[in-house]
Amino acid sequence: MSGTASSQGQGPVLVVDYGAQYAQLIARRVREAQVYSEVVPHDTSVADIARRDPAAIVLSGGPSSVYADGAPQVDPELFNAGIPVFGICYGFQAMTSALGGTVEHTGIREYGRTELDITGDGGTLHAELPGHHPVWMSHGDSVSKAPEGFAVTAGTKDTPVAAFESVERRLAGVQYHPEVVHSPHGQEVLRRFLHEIAGVRPQWTTASIVDDTVAAIREQIGDRRAICALSGGVDSAVAAALVHRAIGDQLTCVFVDHGLLRSGERAQVERDFVAATGVRLVTIDAVGRFLDALSGVTDPEEKRKIIGREFIRVFEQAARDLQAEAGAAGEQIDFLVQGTLYPDVVESGGGTGAANIKSHHNVGGLPDDLQFELVEPLRALFKDEVRRVGLELGLPETIVHRQPFPGPGLGIRIIGEVTAERLATLRAADSIAREELTAAGLDRDIWQCPVVLLADVRSVGVQGDGRTYGHPVVLRPVSSEDAMTADWTRLPYDVLERISTRITNEVSDVNRVTLDVTSKPPGTIEWE
Repeated sequence: MSGTASSQGQGPVLVVDYGAQYAQLIARRVREAQVYSEVVPHDTSVADIARRDPAAIVLSGGPSSVYADGAPQVDPELFNAGIPVFGICYGFQAMTSALGGTVEHTGIREYGRTELDITGDGGTLHAELPGHHPVWMSHGDSVSKAPEGFAVTAGTKDTPVAAFESVERRLAGVQYHPEVVHSPHGQEVLRRFLHEIAGVRPQWTTASIVDDTVAAIREQIGDRRAICALSGGVDSAVAAALVHRAIGDQLTCVFVDHGLLRSGERAQVERDFVAATGVRLVTIDAVGRFLDALSGVTDPEEKRKIIGREFIRVFEQAARDLQAEAGAAGEQIDFLVQGTLYPDVVESGGGTGAANIKSHHNVGGLPDDLQFELVEPLRALFKDEVRRVGLELGLPETIVHRQPFPGPGLGIRIIGEVTAERLATLRAADSIAREELTAAGLDRDIWQCPVVLLADVRSVGVQGDGRTYGHPVVLRPVSSEDAMTADWTRLPYDVLERISTRITNEVSDVNRVTLDVTSKPPGTIEWE
């Protein structure tokens, strides 16, 4: 979908990644200002950048010192290309160095919350913002002298040049990180650069995403047919809904019930998704097959491999059956719809094709003899944009705002062997936790809340005036924006109490509920 921005009459904003942990977040913030953005590596040449005809460029932060051997630098020719440029943190310093300013290692470092002091009228970026306000810093070097012709608009106690701009040249930069929530006015500063200094039009809207993507799908598929593996998750659901809007009954969705789903998920897909879209859905009941394959297996990586392998085999058979049916009607299925998101593309180095499909999410690791051309309608989108597109398409909120759920399902939330009885126990506990979080209005306050069954652990309890020897379950509520990092969510005690009471009262074999209060890092979101 990289052609979306150009179809609106302006190129993308390119975020040049200097190794920052926040490069993708910068791209997201640019899009929140209704401007399409893409991330490119720092070694992209000026000629290649110019060929993209970008509306503007943002130079990201990074861990290097501009004076260190091998540190990435900005080619000074970039600033003669007539393209608006905004530098952030390391990008601010590299921009300064390339333009003839001075960056020094002063021995004074600023990390975390820092008070920013506005200089003069604040220029375009900081005008009418509070004269003193907090920003988020993360740097050891500092700009001691701005490039010739730049107005210094902000500083801190230890960094006299924390922001500068040359509106005439459409160049600006800040030492702090405007993209993080800890810089409360950062989004406004970024918006001002894009709209007021760079002159970029705010055209990246949900409606435009849908219209442009549907047109691109129609052009790619034409009058041929496509197949989509529908997991019930938001990514595959929105991808399928977009393709269905574009080509209608030329799309067939396949839903594989592997028995590792949460309570009511199969019915939700068969009822809610089909009702909202009218898509043709084929459901494959493979519960027995997956349980047989997982019998006796306790190693988490082996579980993942088994679930991925069996899923592929079931999907292969479904594809062959549909191909035979289509062939009998004089047609063939030429396309496979996949819910690849933009972070997947960036993290795989911008890779293309089936080799980069995530393992057992969508349709992991498809073999070479499945000769489908990929359709990836979400390839340019972040998760929050996918959810907005889903709502624009009329998908129910129960699907659009569904918590992320791993491809291997409950199979990796059971610590120990996966059995039908243990799945029933975990499914019941998970359902209670989700019901209580929804009733408390907390669904949007958490990223997800995995419930983990410690099937190989038993603890002593007292229930009904008698001793019990049951399993513990673990609640893992986490808050995150992209799952790359996460913090545990501080749920209200009364909500935790209701969840614990209901689970221990209503779920047999569970006599203890525990809370995981580990962030990521060091812990992952899932236990296996």
